[in-house]
Amino acid sequence: MISQSNTNQLDFRRFENRNQLGDSAAQAVGNCLRTLLAEQATVSVIFAAAPSQEEFLAALCQEEAIDWSRIHAFHMDEYVQLAEDAPQRFGNFLKERIFDRVPFQTVNYLNGNASDLTAECQRYSDLLKQHAVDVVCMGIGENCHIAFNDPHVADFNDPVLVKVVDLDQACRQQQVNDKCFAVFEDVPTHALTLTVPALMQAPHVFCMVPGVNKAQAIYHTLHSPVSEQYPSTILRLHEDAVLFVDTDSASRLPQ
Repeated sequence: MISQSNTNQLDFRRFENRNQLGDSAAQAVGNCLRTLLAEQATVSVIFAAAPSQEEFLAALCQEEAIDWSRIHAFHMDEYVQLAEDAPQRFGNFLKERIFDRVPFQTVNYLNGNASDLTAECQRYSDLLKQHAVDVVCMGIGENCHIAFNDPHVADFNDPVLVKVVDLDQACRQQQVNDKCFAVFEDVPTHALTLTVPALMQAPHVFCMVPGVNKAQAIYHTLHSPVSEQYPSTILRLHEDAVLFVDTDSASRLPQ
């Protein structure tokens, strides 16, 4: 680890590379889960699906002394009308990397192909209320989105927990940059997403953001005004949020 400092309330940790970042984040999340499981019967965790989470998820699956059978798993967003077996579907991404690798008590998938998306949003909202979220493991988009709360749809005081959104151009282009889709036109235009309040109501938030493509977003997250224009800036107001970056994603920060 290179350095650790505080920006407002945000615990900021910088590492040499993606592997160090992933290992450290997994250890931090593992410690949090073990502490919570010692204090309560079950724990609920929301996971992000993105290439930025690869190293973290792989390391988390190797953490010891976590009773996964007492943990409820959720994911934070899903494309609308993408084939059920598409590898780009976030549920499929997480199924392969963690949901099928450890024995969760429940795994709760968002269904972006539901015939009634309003009803699907309500169903998932009810699940989140039934299993109050303890931990969020997330990333930040190139446009500073958290989940699929792009700047034009982000609402720090959103009255709902889950909603349908249209994806802005920068968000869709990121999916091509991340090599999730071959061309821009293949990226879905709409998605289901947990809202900003749904994420920020969790007592513990861990945010893993490696890679040079995220450097500008990290700069805004730490130094721009807290506003929906830069949704990730809300992390600076959370009482227990930790931001993990690597040398590349921190490359635009003041030295």
